[in-house]
Amino acid sequence: MQTTPVKFLILRFSSIGDIVLTTPVIRCLKQQVPGAEVHFCTKRAYQSVVESNPYIDKRIYLGDKLADLIGELRAERYDYIIDLHNNLRTRIIKLRLGRPSNSFDKLNWEKWLYVRFKLKTMPNLHVVDRYLKTVEPFGVVNDLKGLDYFIPYRDIVEREWLPASHRQRFVAYAIGGQHNTKKLPVARMIELCQKINFPIVLLGGKEDAQAGEEIRQALGNDLIYNACGKYNLNQSASLLEQSVLVFSHDTGLMHIAAALQKKVYSIWGSTTPQLGMYPYKTQFVTLENKPLGCRPCSKIGYERCPLGHFKCMNELPFDFDLTELKRGAGPSTRRTGPER
Repeated sequence: MQTTPVKFLILRFSSIGDIVLTTPVIRCLKQQVPGAEVHFCTKRAYQSVVESNPYIDKRIYLGDKLADLIGELRAERYDYIIDLHNNLRTRIIKLRLGRPSNSFDKLNWEKWLYVRFKLKTMPNLHVVDRYLKTVEPFGVVNDLKGLDYFIPYRDIVEREWLPASHRQRFVAYAIGGQHNTKKLPVARMIELCQKINFPIVLLGGKEDAQAGEEIRQALGNDLIYNACGKYNLNQSASLLEQSVLVFSHDTGLMHIAAALQKKVYSIWGSTTPQLGMYPYKTQFVTLENKPLGCRPCSKIGYERCPLGHFKCMNELPFDFDLTELKRGAGPSTRRTGPER
C-alpha cells in the first residue's frame, strides 16, 4: 500500500458540465489514496467551478501561452498525470512533462458510428464511470456519492432577493445551451412553462436574457422570473439548490443540478442520453423525441438543424406529470460543504 505522498495532476480544460463531471475522480482520488496531493488544471474562465472544491489542493489555470503553463507544471514535479480531456494540448503537456499518465478514452470512433450511422456501439456507461477508470490502477473505486458542487458563502442567493411571487417555492428552468439544436425554440419554451404552470426562475447567461424576456412577457411576472444574466454561475447554482425541481437542456447547469441532488427533467434535442452525459446519481426524467430516426445528429450540437425541420425540439412531447408540485415538496437543504 502506498505510504508516501503522491502528487497528482488532473487535466480538464473545459467546459462547465465536463468539469463538474470530473468531481468524483477528484474526491475519490483525494479520499482513497493515502497522502494524495491533488492539483487541477483548467481554463481561467472556469475558476468559479473549482475554486471552492475542498478536495483540490492547488488550482492551476491555462492562460494565453501553453508554454508558460508547461513551465509552471514542470516546477511542481508531479508523480502522475490524470488526463480527463485527452486533446492535442493535453497530449503536448504529457509529452513535455514526461511523467506517467492515464488518459480518458473519448470513444471517438464509437461516437462517430453512433452519430453518423446510428450504430449503438457506445458502452452503456456514464462518462463519469469512464473518467474513474483512469484512477482504478491506484486502487480507487467509485464511492457512489455522485457529483460535487460547492457554492461559496458569498454567492448564496437570499430568498428576499427574488420577487415575492417566487420566494416560497419555485421550479428552476435552465434555458441556455452551447448550441441552438440543444435548446427548445422560444415558442416551445413558452409552451413548456405553461405546462409546468408554477412559479419558474429562468436561468442562463447574458446571451439567454432576450429569450427569457420573451417568455416573461408571454406569461407574466407571477409565473416567470427572468434571472438570465443577472447572477453569476455560483449564484445560479444557489438558485438551483433552492428550487423544488429543475428543467434543463443538455447543458452545464443540468450537471450542477445533479450535483446538488435535484430531480432533473432533462430536455434532449440533437444529442441523446446514450452518449453518456445524462444527469448522474440523481433522480431524472428524460424529455426527448425518441422515435425520430435522425437523432443524434451530433455529439455536441449545431447552430441549426442540418435537415431544416428541427423535429427533435419542435415535436418534442411534453408528456410528464409534476407530482412533486402536487405533493408540496420543498427545496433541498443539502449542505454546500464536503460532508455527505
